[in-house]
Amino acid sequence: MTAEIPTADDVSIGVDVTDAAQPSPEHIVGLGVGFWGSKVLLSAVELGVFTELAREPLPLEVLADRVGLHPRSSRDFLDALVSLGMLRRTNEIYSNTPDTDVFLDKAKPSYIGAMFDFLNTRIYGFWGSLTTALRTGRPQSEIKEGGEFFEVFYQDPARSGLYLRAMSALSTGSGMALAAAFPWHKYATFVDIGCAEGAVAVQVARAHQHLSGGGFDLPPAAAPFADYVTSAGLRDRLRFHTGDFFADPLPTADVLIMGHVLHDWNLEEKLALIQKAYAALPEGGALIIYDNMIDDDRRENTFGLLISLNMLIENEGGFDYTGADCRNWLASVGFTTSPAEPLAGPTSMIVAVKPTT
Repeated sequence: MTAEIPTADDVSIGVDVTDAAQPSPEHIVGLGVGFWGSKVLLSAVELGVFTELAREPLPLEVLADRVGLHPRSSRDFLDALVSLGMLRRTNEIYSNTPDTDVFLDKAKPSYIGAMFDFLNTRIYGFWGSLTTALRTGRPQSEIKEGGEFFEVFYQDPARSGLYLRAMSALSTGSGMALAAAFPWHKYATFVDIGCAEGAVAVQVARAHQHLSGGGFDLPPAAAPFADYVTSAGLRDRLRFHTGDFFADPLPTADVLIMGHVLHDWNLEEKLALIQKAYAALPEGGALIIYDNMIDDDRRENTFGLLISLNMLIENEGGFDYTGADCRNWLASVGFTTSPAEPLAGPTSMIVAVKPTT
């Protein structure tokens, strides 16, 4: 079939075939099939492609054999990763890009693949029910038949372990940025509320030798926190506080951190957590909130908007929010606040200070 050639009749009815601004389906189609590229990356992480290539660049047949690819699909799969910018191919030899070599090699401490394991084994499937969630307002995760999210979630040690590792992968970059962006020299102690394995606490403590503190989370996080902090050589300065932040008082410290916490809860619960932080802090103490905050105009931070939809999928009342929303909540309980500041990638932070009387 040959393409149709525009005729004079096209021009006579107002069609300008040379107009680059003509409507095009390209972006629409690209977005519609975007999950194809996402799943290629998730499967590559699952198969260990990047870890294998971190050892040495490899030709097609050798790499396919080592990661268990069938001959029918191996070339298309690996070349799709090249086209997606995840691999390089030179003289038919495949290798990692600088980024994938650093962040997707399981042997490196910078590995963030646990987050992709979590997406691959849990969240990818749940998003297939997004339309149902949008129509019903009901979660589509493990709690869709009832139950509180973390109570149900932590019943399975394998699933909860995957979650905690994913939170470390998600939060390490934010922890590094937070260690550099906040005036820690003014304070002596801090506690990360909802700390998971303690990735943020480790990054802050590493960067500031004078600080001591730790993390606060549910009991299933205690042993993973101890292992993570011990492996970082910080057991002497970081300790775990066990508790439920709705049922128990928050630990006292000069600085409290709530990262990727508020978006899990409904508005009433968000306000309750902010109030509890206010009560736990001394006068002049600071609360740092960081999240994938939606821009105030709700147009630019696509990731923040998608995270909010993920909260719809995951739990009963969670939603992401704008910096203006957060500052209003903080002010309502008595904090003075800074504007939202970029932290790492789509993440922003707000610093709230408890006034002195």
